[in-house]
Amino acid sequence: MSLPSILQRLRLPVIGSPLFIISGPDLVIAQCKAGIVGAFPALNARPQAQLDEWLHRITEELAAWNRDNPDRPAAPYAVNQIVHRSNERLEADLATCAKWQVPVVITSLGAREDLNTAVHGWGGITLHDIIDDRFARKAIEKGADGLIAVAAGAGGHAGRLSPFALIQEIRQWFDGPLALSGSIATGDAVLAAQAMGADLAYIGSPFIATDEANAESRYKDSIVASKASDIVYSNLFTGVHGNYLRSSIEAAGMDPDNLPEGDLSTMNFGGGNGSKAKAWKEIWGAGQGIGAVSAIESVAVRVDRLAQEYLAARMRLAA
Repeated sequence: MSLPSILQRLRLPVIGSPLFIISGPDLVIAQCKAGIVGAFPALNARPQAQLDEWLHRITEELAAWNRDNPDRPAAPYAVNQIVHRSNERLEADLATCAKWQVPVVITSLGAREDLNTAVHGWGGITLHDIIDDRFARKAIEKGADGLIAVAAGAGGHAGRLSPFALIQEIRQWFDGPLALSGSIATGDAVLAAQAMGADLAYIGSPFIATDEANAESRYKDSIVASKASDIVYSNLFTGVHGNYLRSSIEAAGMDPDNLPEGDLSTMNFGGGNGSKAKAWKEIWGAGQGIGAVSAIESVAVRVDRLAQEYLAARMRLAA
């Protein structure tokens, strides 16, 4: 199965993953103009009415870009919806997305057939993020168009499985759109994701250290200064296992090597289970690929480098 046409108009086979708090219109618009899918969580727009304003701005600015740059059209954008029952805004956010006919909806922490049907009704596509083959099958059974395989090493909520294991199990039965998430920070890694069977690379942490990201300077500096060994995997802060920067955990007065277990039954995206620090405002998410990030720069410069690395990797293999 080939990719939906909306995902074929990309300069690079890359989706900029939705980053809680960090991703807003500035980052999404810059990513789309650079030729990759820009995405943001609906919950980043607060209060809920702001989501309408954000989608209006994104739609207008990308349309203007396309009028002025017919030879370099913008990539589509995506909105991430948290489907878990703790998200009381889901229905209102989905209605706003319907108003603006959001082209790509990324669903997380729960698969719902009615949501997929609604998105299809306005002509959009849905991608569901999963951490293992069992959840992948459930998502497709409920009507998702494609999958985002979240492997070990991904920033934020991450899985435990090797990307090799995860992709090969999914590709045994699913030939639809498949993105891979987990430590992808270079053009070489984008090509590697395709080589193992993914269609697209899902990249988040490197875009935290960009001019357009809504992150405080200390967070961006920590991304640049840290490496894979500075990432801590814990379920304390939201009830779901995720990867976080060691420096932010220490700054909150906790021992990264002796964190208590979180509680899935009290999943919370504003505060922490047993932790006074708030994820993701004070406890900073990041993936293991940040060792490749050496500077804070614009999205355009970062995507240019990814494109150069991707082309060089292809030429190197061909030689």
